[in-house]
Parts: sequence; C-alpha cells; structure tokens
Amino acid sequence: MHSQGIDYYLVQSPANRYYLSGFELFDPQCNESSGYLVISRDKAMLMTDPRYLEAGKEHFPEEDILIYTQNKYQKINELLKKLGVRSLGFEPQWMNCEFMESLKKEFDLVPARGLVEELRLIKDSYEIELIRDSCRLNHEVFHSVEAMLEPGLKETDIAWSAEKMFREKGASGLSFATIVAGGPRSALPHAIPRDMPIKNEEPLLLDMGCRLGDYCSDQTRTFWVGNNPSSEFKSAKKMVIDAQKLAIEKIEPGMPIKDAYDLVRTFFEKYRVFEYFTHALGHGIGLETHEHPSLGPMSKGLFMPGMVVSIEPGLYYPQWGGVRWEYMVLITEEGAEVL
Repeated sequence: MHSQGIDYYLVQSPANRYYLSGFELFDPQCNESSGYLVISRDKAMLMTDPRYLEAGKEHFPEEDILIYTQNKYQKINELLKKLGVRSLGFEPQWMNCEFMESLKKEFDLVPARGLVEELRLIKDSYEIELIRDSCRLNHEVFHSVEAMLEPGLKETDIAWSAEKMFREKGASGLSFATIVAGGPRSALPHAIPRDMPIKNEEPLLLDMGCRLGDYCSDQTRTFWVGNNPSSEFKSAKKMVIDAQKLAIEKIEPGMPIKDAYDLVRTFFEKYRVFEYFTHALGHGIGLETHEHPSLGPMSKGLFMPGMVVSIEPGLYYPQWGGVRWEYMVLITEEGAEVL
C-alpha cells in the first residue's frame, strides 16, 4: 500500500477478506456481501450489516466494526468519510459499477489489483499441511469411487457418491461441483454430470476436490470403463501422463511459470496433437480452487517455494472423448513435490 501511495484499501474479495481477518470465507450469493475490510496503515476494520455483528466480534474489537443498514452504498460512503478517507484503493476485479459510481462521488479511487493475492501466492507451513490433508482425503475418495465404477451407473450417481464420501469423512464441502463425463462427453473439460448411465468400453473423466480446513484440493483422473481400452485412449493417456511427468520433473524455483506450459506445448506439438490441448497447464490452489498463478502461455512471474499449483495436461477429441490427468504439486527448494 505504501509503495502505491494508498492510505486506505477496500477489500471485497471473500477469500482475501478471510485470509486477512478470519471473517467469513464466503458471501451469501454473488449479489450480496457479508462485509468489507478497510485496511489502513495501522489497522483493519470490518464494514458489515447487523446480521454479522456477533460473528465480526470473534475477529475484531467492536469499535473496529462499522455497521451499515439500508441505503448500503450511501452508508458505506458516510462511514469512510468519518474515518477521514480521501483516497481509496480497491480491488478492480471485485468492484461493481453501482458501487464504484457511488464511491467516485466522494473519494479518489486507486485500482490496486493483487495486493492480497501476492501474499496468498506463497503458502506457509500451516497452510501447506491443510492442503496436504485436503489432498489426502481426495485421494482416498478417488480410490473408493474408482472401485465402484461399472456400466449402468449414472454420472449423477457417481458425483453424489463422491460428495457424500467427502462429507462423511470430514470435508466441509466441495472445492467445486464434481465433473463426471463419460464417452465423447469426456472431451468437455468442464462437463456437467448427466442423469444418464455410463456405458461399457468408454472413457470416463472424473474431476473432483474437497474443502478441508478451508483449503481446497483439485484432482482429475480419466478411467476406462471396461476391459478393452481403445488404442486412441491408450495413446492419448500415455501422452498426457508423459507430458505431465516432463513438466513436474523440470519445474524448479526461479523458473518462469510460462516455461512449464511451453514445455508441454512443445511435447504435444512433437506428436502433432497440440490442437487437442485446449486449456492452460494448471493454476494455483489454496483457499480458492482457481487462484494465482495461472500456468499458461501469457503467465508472468517465476515459480517460488511455497506455491501450490495443479499440473493438468489434457487432450480432447470430440469424436470419442478426452483424457486429463491432474496432480497438485508444491514448489520446494529442490523442485516440485506431488501432493
């Protein structure tokens, strides 16, 4: 904040709010907020509505909780003016037009993207242990789900079974809606499970994760339902796993993040299948399933110890299906450790 000349910073992102204060990881819905943090040079204050006063007291002295009621944006402006705010930094990716127009009438606004995300980028030892626990549970549920796969089982049944197992084993919820896609639909990277049975001798893509201790896991496997996988499936799966192995072996601290994607791109180009690799190589994971950094062709920055990212190459063929294979890895002083 000091380097950007910001005296007060408005935090709207639920994950950033939680990371900095411990207050409310989630908002009730996309058009409603549990509250906002106002960060000054020497303290943090919570602005929220009366529903969250008692919850706020668990994390803030009551004098640092500013309550707004009706005419929300007008009340927030009044509260900020009482604090002496003139220039206000904000998260541009979280600011809606109505709120911004209201604030512009009273304050000099300074867009400041990524201040908190830069802190969240490097996980400390406590966060890493929570992520390990989340991954451990994900692996456990994957083994159970794989054992139950058989023709006739519906995609929605598989998704529901996974969710129940996660919750029964201690997860607070899912990292994201479970992806289950059989046959040609496995070529849809973010397919929604259907209320239709999976078929014999077809691929099945399963992407799932849980939230344990507030931290996310995210892993994908692609199975063959039946005993006679096609030559196309075996070839694609081998290329995907070999590409993933190449990236994991080469990643090290100080390496440009973009280079990991380029390694896999070059590998797939060698086998003339790059056109079937339609997304980034991976992404950061922590309090959110998708957070910085992105591992794509335009990625900035270097790999650093403490980062947790996914490595998930995939090949997708609309005619018969797709294969994705995903590990979460921790960047260490020596390289990349599979979690």
